[in-house]
Amino acid sequence: MGLWPFGKKEEPVAAPAAAVASAAPADDAKPKKKICCACPDTKRLRDECIALRGEEHAYCAALIEAHKACLRLEGFNV
Repeated sequence: MGLWPFGKKEEPVAAPAAAVASAAPADDAKPKKKICCACPDTKRLRDECIALRGEEHAYCAALIEAHKACLRLEGFNV
């Protein structure tokens, strides 16, 4: 049987270029949600912080950046 415990070891076969291209997400695809409905958790925390401390507060600035990062993951260009 040899050293490979799962039978004959074969070299991996490269996937066709068309299959690889279709598996990659399109960068220019439209987001699936409206921006107002995306990332409700980070939006709520950001809004509360701004209301209590102001937009310039360091903690609020971090929450604003976290919300922007979440929106980017959802497909928005912010």
